Order: sequence, then structure tokens, then C-alpha cells
Amino acid sequence: MKAPFSPYLSSIAPGLRRLCALLEAHFDSVSILSTDSRGFTLRASPHAKSVSNQTMTTERGTVVRVHRYGLYSEYSLNRFDPQRPEACADAILRELQAQLSLLQSSGVAPYDTPAPDDPPQTLLAEMETGRLPEEEDLSALIGRLSALAEEGMHRGNHLVDCTLSAQSTHVCKLFLTKNRDLRQSYVYSEGSVMTVASDGEKSGMGYRGLSGRCGPELFDGFPAALEEALKDAADVLSAERVVPGEYEIIADPEVAGLIAHEAFGHGVEMDMFVKNRALGADYIGKRVGSDLVTMHEGALAACEVSSYAFDDEGNPAGDVVEIDHGILKTGICDALSALRLGVAPTGNGKRENFEHKAYTRMTNTVFEAGDSTLEEMIASVRHGYLLRGSESGMEDPKHWGIQCIVSCGYEIRDGRLTGKVVAPVVLTGYVPDLLGSVSMLGKQVSVFGTGGCGKGTKEWVKVSDGGPYLKARAILG
Repeated sequence: MKAPFSPYLSSIAPGLRRLCALLEAHFDSVSILSTDSRGFTLRASPHAKSVSNQTMTTERGTVVRVHRYGLYSEYSLNRFDPQRPEACADAILRELQAQLSLLQSSGVAPYDTPAPDDPPQTLLAEMETGRLPEEEDLSALIGRLSALAEEGMHRGNHLVDCTLSAQSTHVCKLFLTKNRDLRQSYVYSEGSVMTVASDGEKSGMGYRGLSGRCGPELFDGFPAALEEALKDAADVLSAERVVPGEYEIIADPEVAGLIAHEAFGHGVEMDMFVKNRALGADYIGKRVGSDLVTMHEGALAACEVSSYAFDDEGNPAGDVVEIDHGILKTGICDALSALRLGVAPTGNGKRENFEHKAYTRMTNTVFEAGDSTLEEMIASVRHGYLLRGSESGMEDPKHWGIQCIVSCGYEIRDGRLTGKVVAPVVLTGYVPDLLGSVSMLGKQVSVFGTGGCGKGTKEWVKVSDGGPYLKARAILG
């Protein structure tokens, strides 16, 4: 079925169109983004249950962006009366004119940014989904989660907790300018199983996630995820500490995605180029990885939780080849950064919600596949580790340092898995060295989207990343 566009947004669209026209008499350009996104979050363990109608992206509100004298300003509101756009326009006009006057009199030299292009366009994108979150039987679903949590406790060795989480969001967005009327509606869902085991002396955690641009039908995959999470907890509980050093590694698709996200994620967000805060600006057209490394970024680069038709500034979704056979080709950018740099926007302008500023943000960050099998990769390793499961990561865009926290590693000696497990594992290094050492890539790409990404310490948005199995060299500790 197609995810239907919000009746609420359709009902206020004529009033918003009138508001846009009223403001256009005072500014060089006006755009309006209005959102109406509904969903739920359920959590169940043997100890507690919770049901909420909130997710990371549930919201209802409007943000108005205007341009005049080379300056931009914004005004957000969570209530709008479509019968009285004149009153709203007066309030917005007073506030935005005060903001622009303050900027002009501050003595601070602003970026002189031109007005954006406004080509005529009409779009209604209602994307396919199996079910809608607003129609899901939450009582039945929380019952299923609770039963699986109890099952996990009975089946797991030394298990002290088993928690299942399910989230589903129906996202609807309306973007208006003088010449454009863009509407999109889609559903994404994500779930997780977390198991915690303890033998009295040490603890271990297992984690498996589910995600997709789809409805609550995704949660039919929980039994298989529980099976894997139980094994993960047992493996980590029996794990040893890794001896720090440089090793051959095989990253599973989830860890490959974490490397992609951290290696050339924030480092090629081009609002950082504007501020001279990213080394990537100096490496466009230069080698940053081996010939095997090709990396895509964009809402069209995969079909996952961060896949949409247009971004929060009304720019169409893209699929940008950031690295082509080891050569850094370009970065990604929001609309204002694109105007300041003289490049085309890539469809990566995203807001945490309507009350927050739009920044250049990642969507789907994915390594391309190669032509090797996992068995061939393992057979080629003299001494190293198969790394599985991502926990967190960070990078330094100014100096290209990278740190990835990996759930566990499985030792390989002379082309065979030994059965030894190490955990936790911290992977570090200099990005060009790490990507330059990539020597084999698997044939199948998998993409994951159960997490979020912050800009600095805030501005959280949905992202996804992935790739194939990837062989390289890295420092582990």
C-alpha cells in the first residue's frame, strides 16, 4: 500500500500558500516547511513495559525561511490557523525584520549569500509500505515483545536482562515556495534486541537490530534477531581482551558501515568546508583509499530509514559518489552551503525537527561491493580478526583520525577461525591509511539504520550506513 499524505497538511496548505504570498511582498525569497509525523515506541523486558507515541522524528509544526539583503532568517511555529494567515504573517514579519535588523547592526560581517533558485515543481511522493504505524494494534505488539523477552530469559545462559524495542514513524512533509509545492509521505521502522549476561565476575551484552523504510511488518523479524542476540551475549561473556596492535581485519557489513560513516561522514559535510573545519576540502581529486574503495552517500543510495524524496530545504534526494576507486570526488551539502561554495545542493539539508536549523547531514553512507567471498577473505588472513557489530564511533574531520567501538572480534590464524573471541574492540587509525589498506570486498551490500547521528553534541537525525564484508589493516586495542 502507499503511505497516504497527511490530511492535516493538505487542510492547511491553502493557508500556508497565502502566508507565503504575504511574506513575499517583503522578502526576496520565502520557503515554508510544514511537518506532520506520527509514530510509536514500544519497549518490553521481563521487568517493565512502556508504550509511547513519540519517536526521534515525530513532530507537527512549521518553519518559515526568508532571504533579504544577502541574509537568511527563520521563524518556527507549532500552531497555524489557515483561516487567519494575515495575523500569522504580521507576527512573523515583525520578528524576522527585527532579526535581520539586528544582524545588520551587529558589526559582525555575515556571509553574503544569494537567494536560491526556485524552479517550478509539483510533487506528491507517497511511498510503499506494508502497514501504517497509526493503524497498528499496539496492545498485541507489546504482548509479542513481552513474550519474546520472557523466552530470551529462559533460553539464554546467565542472562540477567532481555529488552526488545520497536519504533515506527509515518513521516509527512510539505514544502512550499512561490513556484514549488512538494509533498512526501513514507514510513520507516526500526527494532532492537538487547541481551545482558553475567556470570558473577564479568558481564556481556548482545545486540541485534532491524530497520527499513517499511511499516511495522518489520517486527516479524524479531524471533531471528533474538536468536542472534542470545549468541552474541554468550560470545562476549566468554571473550578475552585483545592484545593491542596492528592486525589484518575483516569488517562485517555493519562495521564496514560504521567505518564509512566515521571515515567520510562528517568530514565531507560541506558546511564544514565553508568554515574551514574539514581536511576533506583539501583532498578533492586526490587519493584517499585503495582502488577498491568506492563510496556512495545520499537518500537514493539505498532504501533505508533515511531515504526520502526531498530534503528539508526542498532539494531532491541524491546519490552522490563521494569516493570513486579511491579518489575523493566531492562532498555533500545543504542549500545555503551550496550557495556559499558555488556548487549544487546534494539533497542533504536535514533538520532535527521544525524548531531546529538545517545542516548538511548524512543519509545513507555505503561502500560499494567487490567480488570476493567471506571464505576467500578468511583464507587470506595470516593473523587477524573478523569484527562484528558496531557500538559507536567518532572522527576528527580536521585531522582525519577515526575511532570505532566494535562489539567483538573473532580470531583468525592461518586462514581459519580459531574460536577465540575478543571484546570489546576499539579500532583506530588515520583515515587514508585505513581505506588505503582495503584489499578485498564482499559481493553483497547490507545497510543498517537503527541509530541516529548527532552534529557535535546535538542535532540528532536518522542515518543509515553499510557495505559488504571488507578486508583491511587497522590498529585494534
